[in-house]
Amino acid sequence: MENKTIARTLRLLSQLMELHEENPFKIKSIANAYFKVDKLPFALKDKPIEDIDKIDGIGKGLAGKIIELLQTGELKELNDIIQQTPEGVVDMLGIKGIGPKKILIIWRTLGIESIGELYYACNENRLIEAKGFGLKTQEEIKNAIEFKLAANGRFLYAQVEGFANTLHTQLSEWLVRFGSHSSLGFAGQYRRACEIIDELEFVIGTEHLEQVLASLESFEPLSLIAGVDAFITTTSAGLRVKIFVVDKADFYLQWFKQTGNAEHVEKVLQLAGNGPFANEEEIYSKAGLAFIEPELREDFDEIELAKANKLPTLIAYNDLKGSLHNHSTWSDGVHTLEQMAVYCKDTLNMQYFGICDHSKTAVYAKGLNEQRVFGQHREIDELNKKLAPFKIFKGIESDILSDGSLDYSDDILKTFDFVVASVHSNLRMDETKATARLLKAIENPYTTILGHPTGRLLLSRAGYPIDYKKIIDACASNNVVIEINANPLRLDLDWRWHRYALEKGVLLSVNPDAHRTEGFHDMRFGILVARKGGLSADKCLNAFSLEEITEYFNKKKG
Repeated sequence: MENKTIARTLRLLSQLMELHEENPFKIKSIANAYFKVDKLPFALKDKPIEDIDKIDGIGKGLAGKIIELLQTGELKELNDIIQQTPEGVVDMLGIKGIGPKKILIIWRTLGIESIGELYYACNENRLIEAKGFGLKTQEEIKNAIEFKLAANGRFLYAQVEGFANTLHTQLSEWLVRFGSHSSLGFAGQYRRACEIIDELEFVIGTEHLEQVLASLESFEPLSLIAGVDAFITTTSAGLRVKIFVVDKADFYLQWFKQTGNAEHVEKVLQLAGNGPFANEEEIYSKAGLAFIEPELREDFDEIELAKANKLPTLIAYNDLKGSLHNHSTWSDGVHTLEQMAVYCKDTLNMQYFGICDHSKTAVYAKGLNEQRVFGQHREIDELNKKLAPFKIFKGIESDILSDGSLDYSDDILKTFDFVVASVHSNLRMDETKATARLLKAIENPYTTILGHPTGRLLLSRAGYPIDYKKIIDACASNNVVIEINANPLRLDLDWRWHRYALEKGVLLSVNPDAHRTEGFHDMRFGILVARKGGLSADKCLNAFSLEEITEYFNKKKG
């Protein structure tokens, strides 16, 4: 075993001992040994065993640990303490900039046990409530986590978007040197608006094929190399980029081929032939199909729907009339209720705003007890007079408890215009228990919307297992809307289940779960996955006008 491996093992042991608040003198001794071993000018594996305790700064106790590592490759004391520590908490020690003291607070005080939960907590502004944390520290932790997640080569769509648009602009400007008739388009996962991006793809069509091929490796924003069928690179952040270059006459065929998944492309071209095609619409036309939007090209059921001319008119961002499920400083938001409402009214030009601060069980998020609920309702009444005809709806994000009940009495629940019921605790139930828990919440007559149904955090925490069909069927039977949580980390309900929900007559709602004014803009990401799922505006709750949604809420309560 190399010195650096021994040193890292001792460091991990000292960090975990600090997490478990063991003897500080022992922790300091092991931490010092880490530094000592890391700087030794010779390899410990080459040193006689009996001489290790004679090394300056390493006594008999530490020598015993080093000898155990050299002889067995592991350390029992470390294994034992790892067994007492959630795996996600151990992973947090790898995040640059936060040490054991802060992780101890994150784990013990905030109840956060994974990197994904920590990242989401940063988005929800939860860290600043803990001792020793502020907005700056929270932002640094969020950035460090993004860097760590990027090392896996997989990215949230939202993480890629800014870079992708900048690169598209740079490529467009670069292509001008070859004349003004080049074509350029996003392809692959990004054009299909997939929630996870493994590779960013472009297609270039040019009348100057040889010149572009000869020059692309010198395109300065990227260090491209010529591959078998495309130019490829990996950015410093770990994102793979692939650029296909074809003759202008072949652009639309190549663009089509590189956009849809393999099964979709193969099935359509079997019907359409190999062109040439003047545009993508012609490909589908020659295949005898209605045009299929890029987001739908996943070989789900879109080809059958296109044959029968039953494709939905997909929802667009401009169809939204309001924003539901938002938070304010009444619980764990950054901006006040009035600031959130005014932004929604004046900047987003929405007709209404639904506040859904956390309920009383969410103590970590300053959840509202009954007295504070009435206080917030009084403020809403005053603001509605001030902001009319814009409307603030009185909502709450009520925690679904372990037994499926909501955490307010019926007397309190009936004072809200609508209730978003969500799970935030005890996420480790098996499918049977998790499904039963949600079913009971759905059957509560005051539940209007089922919030982020599986609790997943993309790239970091799988959702709790549920029987999707049972849950969706229950929502249909109880007239409960299902949320598409638009936070890029969630995008839950998963788009693969939107079609089933829509077939059962369940309405969906694209909710930002905004904790600050900027959070409203996450609805764009919610719309992208809603389109992938086949959602049309008439089936989206917050695409209802103010009059329509008022009638809907009143009918549900009545």
